[in-house]
Amino acid sequence: MKNEIILTIGWVAAIQGVLGAAGQIFGDDPWGLLHLWWNIPVGGYLAIFLVGAAIAFMGETTRRRERG
Repeated sequence: MKNEIILTIGWVAAIQGVLGAAGQIFGDDPWGLLHLWWNIPVGGYLAIFLVGAAIAFMGETTRRRERG
């Protein structure tokens, strides 16, 4: 159960990072939910994506290792 929560948090963070960066690069405003609470620059969104992707990757490998 714990690994599934970590995996979900990683995927959500990665998606929000991509949406925020893509919105600022290709549009006028960032997309996603994070811009509603914080003013994050493009580099911050890319960092959020990288951290989220790393957490999701770690969760996926842990889940596959547990399955055998």
